[in-house]
Amino acid sequence: MDTRTAQALVRFGLGRRGGEPLPADPAAWLLDQLRQPDQTRFDDPPTAAAGLAALREDRMTKPPPGESRSRALFNAQATQHLANAITSPAPFRERLVWFWTNHFTVSVKRGACAPVAAAFVEEAIRPHVTGRFGDMLLAVMRHPAMLLYLDNVASIGPDSRAGQKTHRGLNENLARECLELHTVSPLARYTQSDVTAFANILTGWSIDLKADPPGFRYRPFAHEPGEQTLLQRPFPPGEAGGVAALTFLANHPATHRFLAARLVRHFVADDPPPDAVRVIEGVLRDTGGDLGAASAALLTLHAAWTPGTKLRTPMEYVVASIRTLDVPPARVPNLIGIMAGLGQPLWGAPAPNGWSDQAADWAGPESMVRRVDWATGFAGRIGNRDVEEIAANALGPLLRPETRDAIRHAGSRRDAAALLLTSPEFQRR
Repeated sequence: MDTRTAQALVRFGLGRRGGEPLPADPAAWLLDQLRQPDQTRFDDPPTAAAGLAALREDRMTKPPPGESRSRALFNAQATQHLANAITSPAPFRERLVWFWTNHFTVSVKRGACAPVAAAFVEEAIRPHVTGRFGDMLLAVMRHPAMLLYLDNVASIGPDSRAGQKTHRGLNENLARECLELHTVSPLARYTQSDVTAFANILTGWSIDLKADPPGFRYRPFAHEPGEQTLLQRPFPPGEAGGVAALTFLANHPATHRFLAARLVRHFVADDPPPDAVRVIEGVLRDTGGDLGAASAALLTLHAAWTPGTKLRTPMEYVVASIRTLDVPPARVPNLIGIMAGLGQPLWGAPAPNGWSDQAADWAGPESMVRRVDWATGFAGRIGNRDVEEIAANALGPLLRPETRDAIRHAGSRRDAAALLLTSPEFQRR
């Protein structure tokens, strides 16, 4: 294995799975994952309709927490999602699914989101990771998970028919986070009046739990009447005005710049090189927000092929470890609990800005001790296999001589496997 192949597996993927065949051309292998349809197939695909039906049932029956249908659905779908990552033959594409899911964070810390979190990934994120950003943004903003998470279901135009009758008012959460975290960012120098105008534009974007099937519903009686001005642009009232506003935001130059910086930070370096950001920004600008083209452009960046500059998050670390030891997902009990124990519960970010992409936020002493404790226990799965061979398969030329010597002289195979999984080069990507 040469260095470029190792980087393709580690930097852009989720780690080599056991001794799977190596790509003859690593860049072509990565590009092929962008060009081919997503191969993910679930026996029982998550849907927002099924999740909302579970939520509706729980609200009606009020079961004890341990018997909640919503929680049972979340546990099954989260385990399925992680197992897919462990076995995926297209890990670069899966990494992009993770990246955009984090960009558009929906957290199960808001309990109502638990039964629709997996559906959010499969319906709003996965179909669009190599499509246009504007299509993903619209799918995200219409999805029940996002509407629940950021309270747009409770947002009512003050001058709408519902507002005048109930005297309930505007909720600006979705509008604010869409501007700050999802699209233009503070780079666009938007004001509070822009936030309010955008919140007015999005009034009426809600869900209908009583429908069969339940799902997104535009409620015109809750929509704020009249034209709204967002970033000096007028938008008409009605649902079409919201779609037009999202299209405008998705193609704004500040959005392209912001997304480029986030992509480069995730795949290249904690401190994104300005030249690299400009390359990705230019691709997004010139292609109208083509995320497949932007992802392909990442592969042309020299800095993206520099070994060991990014620290694996707990989720990346656990999945890479399981792939490296080639343990079937069914033989790793409580995958959800493992992620939570290492400080990154699946779809459980503490705030709408998602999980950090910077090493300093994951490299604290307590966090690293947790990794070592988990890796030491998981290393017991090594059996009678040759750890030196496993290390070479996983890291190739990225494996340091010091780590190879430590593995060779370890007191047991388990100790040797633990040394591999806790080595600095395995921790990084």
